[in-house]
Amino acid sequence: MSFLDNLENNLKALESREEKDPEKVKRDQERREADRNAALLRAPHVEALKNSAFTSELLKQCRTVGHGQRVLVQFTWIGESLRLDAKAKRMELTPTTKGIAVVFWLDGVETGRTTADPQADDAAALARRWLTGQ
Repeated sequence: MSFLDNLENNLKALESREEKDPEKVKRDQERREADRNAALLRAPHVEALKNSAFTSELLKQCRTVGHGQRVLVQFTWIGESLRLDAKAKRMELTPTTKGIAVVFWLDGVETGRTTADPQADDAAALARRWLTGQ
């Protein structure tokens, strides 16, 4: 048996031993279950962020305020999150298990954090706060 054959057999034996390790299987199963539960808790907030009138109004207000400042506001969906960019400013809206987290950035440095409620918050106020600092 050559060296490579021996090495391949040893690697296969280690892999099969890992697959049969009950602790590892249990940890993987618990991790998958926790991920699934977190996704289920986030689901209503993801739906609200993607399909609510609040989001469309926020995008409209950001374009309006940005136009007044002669700034192009670009938006990008990254998975479940919405990212808005205007020159050096950035705002990210990310659904969490407790609601929608909003993070403000300026030149790559976090400048503030808040939460948004699509049912109760004013999209125009959030757009002005981000773009004008008011």
